[in-house]
Amino acid sequence: MDSNMHPQIRQWKLAIERFYATPDPDYREMARMVAEIAATDLDETLRQAAAQVLPILRRAALTSADRRTRMMALRRLGIIGDALHMLAMPLFGRRGLAPKAPTQEDQYRQLLGLPLGRRLATTEIHQAFKHAAKTAHPDGGGNGPAFHELAAARDALIRHH
Repeated sequence: MDSNMHPQIRQWKLAIERFYATPDPDYREMARMVAEIAATDLDETLRQAAAQVLPILRRAALTSADRRTRMMALRRLGIIGDALHMLAMPLFGRRGLAPKAPTQEDQYRQLLGLPLGRRLATTEIHQAFKHAAKTAHPDGGGNGPAFHELAAARDALIRHH
């Protein structure tokens, strides 16, 4: 998720930065903002962080709150700051993409228990078929369709190599 997609993330980050920079921060206003974050459907982690921070912020907003409570609220607010930072970071590379679907040849190799991504010898394919066929053959406790699928995988791989 990019901060350009959700300007609210940028606003919340800025509000937290201002809160930290102010010598006498308004804990009541920050508690309202954290309650808003807890109610959003933007991100589960962000909602959980806000739900954890909200009680201490509400206590710090009371006029009777001591220095220790307010310091704890400041520290806990950092959890939300971290979550917002992670949401605002740009994603580089191929993160977030769906995994590539295996090709038909890859499926055949997996079915026979053969390694992916390298050239196979015909004898290697045949040996893997024999090993897998011991349990897939109807005489070995398997079933006919599974055995035929193994045979089709073997034949296709041998034709390809």
